[in-house]
Amino acid sequence: MKRFLLILGVFALVGLSSCRSDRTGKPLITRDFPTGNWERFDFVERTIVLDKPATYDLDLEAWFDDNYTFNYFSVVFTVFDTAGNPLRSRDYKFTLKDRDGSWKSEALEGRYRFRFPINNELTLNEPGTYIFRLENHMPITPLTGIREVSIINNK
Repeated sequence: MKRFLLILGVFALVGLSSCRSDRTGKPLITRDFPTGNWERFDFVERTIVLDKPATYDLDLEAWFDDNYTFNYFSVVFTVFDTAGNPLRSRDYKFTLKDRDGSWKSEALEGRYRFRFPINNELTLNEPGTYIFRLENHMPITPLTGIREVSIINNK
């Protein structure tokens, strides 16, 4: 019985030690907007420390409510390297509504969820500290009707 418990303990320890906060399907970055407003230069970001090369497959997930008046959503996603220089940066513009103004998503408890791929096979080859930043790139501030944004790692 002791041997069985020891083996079980070792497997549990190995399993727990392999857990990481950026594992598949978990948000690397997430921000709730309780008031439904996102200011133009209120960056959503996270510092990530890598001890070995890593590859990411990233999606943007965003939740909106009926106060969101635009039919599109525009953001800039940037990865800064160890020295703080932009390593990769790209603008994204996603369509949220049809031409008639109908949401392209079903309402869930009064909110509309969208998930878009933003960077497949993002490889960071050097160990170091990186900053992943999401920037509101809409023409009005504060942007109203946005409830949450997340960057999800699928790899």
